[in-house]
Amino acid sequence: MTEEKRVTLSASEWRVMEVLWTGPKTLMELVRTLKDSAGWAKSTVTTMVRRMEEKGLIGYTTQGRTKVFQAALNREAAAAAETDSLLERAYHGSVGLLVSALVERTSLSKADIDGLYAILQKAEEESQ
Repeated sequence: MTEEKRVTLSASEWRVMEVLWTGPKTLMELVRTLKDSAGWAKSTVTTMVRRMEEKGLIGYTTQGRTKVFQAALNREAAAAAETDSLLERAYHGSVGLLVSALVERTSLSKADIDGLYAILQKAEEESQ
């Protein structure tokens, strides 16, 4: 899957991807992990894996008779696509409105504020 393609993951797809971003897993490893963390049955995991494979979100290699699944999309690309989608849907593309909403709803520490200043300074320098 190309990273330029716009991708939006469902909450369930995020769960599977979070497991695969830690490293390749067999179907049974996915079943065990997702049973413990999400309470999913084997049939649910199997269906999710098949659908995600069809969408190109995950791929696999074959080791003997076992498929070993891995993420075909990196976490950074998925997070960026999700951020872009949120920004467009909820804030009409306005970064200022997004940051304002975050500041109003979250108590920022001095370190958070310093980090935001550093990010804005870097963006300003790169835009000149």
